[in-house]
Amino acid sequence: MNSLEIDGGYSLKGVINPQGAKNEALQVICSVLLTNEKVVIENIPDILDVNKLINLLEILGVKTNKIKHNKFSFQSDNINLNKIKSDEFIKKATSLRGSVMIVGPLLTRFGKASIPRPGGDKIGRRRLDTHFDGLIKLGAKFNYDSDNYFYNVSSKKLKGNNILLEEASVTGTANILMAAVLASGKTELYNSACEPYIQQLCLLLNKMGAKISGIGSNLLVIEGVNKLKGANHKILPDMIEIGSWIGLAAMTKSEITIKNVNWNFLGNIPSIFEKLGINLKRIGDDIFIPSHQNGYTIKNHIDDSILTISDAPWPGFTPDLLSIILVIATQANGSVLIHQKMFESRLFFVDKLIDMGAKIILCDPHRATVIGHNFKSKLKGTVLTSPDIRAGISLLIAALSAKGKSVIHNIEQIDRGYERIVEKLTSIGAKINRV
Repeated sequence: MNSLEIDGGYSLKGVINPQGAKNEALQVICSVLLTNEKVVIENIPDILDVNKLINLLEILGVKTNKIKHNKFSFQSDNINLNKIKSDEFIKKATSLRGSVMIVGPLLTRFGKASIPRPGGDKIGRRRLDTHFDGLIKLGAKFNYDSDNYFYNVSSKKLKGNNILLEEASVTGTANILMAAVLASGKTELYNSACEPYIQQLCLLLNKMGAKISGIGSNLLVIEGVNKLKGANHKILPDMIEIGSWIGLAAMTKSEITIKNVNWNFLGNIPSIFEKLGINLKRIGDDIFIPSHQNGYTIKNHIDDSILTISDAPWPGFTPDLLSIILVIATQANGSVLIHQKMFESRLFFVDKLIDMGAKIILCDPHRATVIGHNFKSKLKGTVLTSPDIRAGISLLIAALSAKGKSVIHNIEQIDRGYERIVEKLTSIGAKINRV
């Protein structure tokens, strides 16, 4: 197990280039299973979860070629579905939540698919009902092998249908969408997720020959086609990583420029940070965060009641950044209520921040009130363990701002979502080592 040693309390300065979006990468890489032609994808982040998925596809017989750093070609012209039941495939698939998104492409192209119960972050119950209910409505027969924890679907030919999703699941939308593009007839997918990741997946599928309209809305209309072809695609910068570096700059009173962020796909992320009093400047397509030497003051609601920040499906505020918001609030001037609506275990890392000296009241599994220190009392370095990707990066930001030394164990969780984290941070002056 790797750990990070951090000497905190220093201001940083420099330029950061964000990686490609993790969540988009997992979806578009699964889409290569829909065609026997070559698909080239660039700006793929070099992170554990994405590398696991690429390896998973290689086990199935997908030919992968690393053209250069962050750019790969994929060709799925010799798939062996029997490999799904191999020990190697099962071991890797069960450790990766995104592995479930191979089901839709395999089902619609080959008539059957199976997947062991996938793993991922321990942030609460994450059902797969939306995925399989949608596939059943397209005509799939479903079976769950409870003895071996395997989900199985099959169909001679999927047929388009009107589908109302019970929740706007991003991965569920992606799975059903990829299945529908090769189904016969028209599919209307209502209450679909409309995150930039889904929009990008739709754009790639259309380049491959799919007929998808309504992109960017919660009603996707898919006219099924018989065959898809190869295409080229570039992944967006990761908005979660961008939000993480905004939080880092504020907490450490640092002057940081984040390059080429693609502002058009950041949604309300900048405005939520501004509600915490953080000054962001748009310079072209970059974000410049000046040094907040005098701190930052939370802006209450217009009736002067305490600010509440909550997560919601896009275009609402992404749940992946609530942990960052919570950490930033510990040093703000003012108080804020954090309401994590979508997952019931994501706030349980706050006890570690309390140990560092933060003033946080965990009201219940979904809500926490943060009373900011206004930098009058710094957090204190300590020994921490990263429970998941987003809590892990939040604890790292807290440690970089804290007085003294900290050690963070289980940093493989951070490596699952953040590329070359030590190199990026040391390049702007952080005192951090991997051990």
